[in-house]
Amino acid sequence: MTTEAATRRMPGAPCWVSLLAHSLTATQEFYGALFGWEFRPGPQHFGPYARAFLDGREVAGVGELAPDRHLPVAWTTYLASDDADVTAEQVRCCGGTVGVGPLDADHDAGRMAIASDPQGAIFGIWQGRTMMGTAVTGEPGTPVWNELVTQETGAVSPFYEHVFGFEAEPAPADGTDSGSDYLTLRLKGHPVAGIHGVGNAPLRDRGPHWMTYFAVPDTDAAARRVTELGGHVLQPAHESAHGRAATVADSEGAVFTIVQQR
Repeated sequence: MTTEAATRRMPGAPCWVSLLAHSLTATQEFYGALFGWEFRPGPQHFGPYARAFLDGREVAGVGELAPDRHLPVAWTTYLASDDADVTAEQVRCCGGTVGVGPLDADHDAGRMAIASDPQGAIFGIWQGRTMMGTAVTGEPGTPVWNELVTQETGAVSPFYEHVFGFEAEPAPADGTDSGSDYLTLRLKGHPVAGIHGVGNAPLRDRGPHWMTYFAVPDTDAAARRVTELGGHVLQPAHESAHGRAATVADSEGAVFTIVQQR
């Protein structure tokens, strides 16, 4: 399941994750305690923003919403691009929407945009220049997988195939049920992401969304730590195709998955 850092540089591959929260300070405290992250100031286009580091290497971004912006607190998966402007135009041509950008990040770090697919799932586009994205993956505290959760894979897979060049391969979602609606997205043969179709199952109030998986050394212990820090366990620890996983929410309600890889 883990995507190597070099693979994350391929155009189309998930390369970065970023969170918008109401309180930057509280969010830093939560993830610092859970994953051992340290924070440094980042681009300030949309307000206070910090990059998270693990052992001196960039792993994620955390921003603070303006008080008058009533947007959902959620993690955003960024997909790599050689040209954010071209990719944004492809998104529009294939039925998606570009809500922000493309625009330059501070200090020529890169060019970015925020878009959504035809079913409404939000994602980012990142054209790295000096900041290429997540510098390390596979270690505890780092993002190791990104998965689109939607109603039916067939409704959105053509969009991602056309815009980002993914090769979609049917695969069981849990490693045992061959009838599951699950696609593994590959680039040049490398698995880089997944699409999980949940059918008629409710998506709560989130609608279709990209889910970020973070590695942990012990899923059960990490889930307990989430609750100690003011978060919630939404789906208790269970065995999955990716390892022992649990879906949780941080202290402001941002949802993510923690996974102890095999």
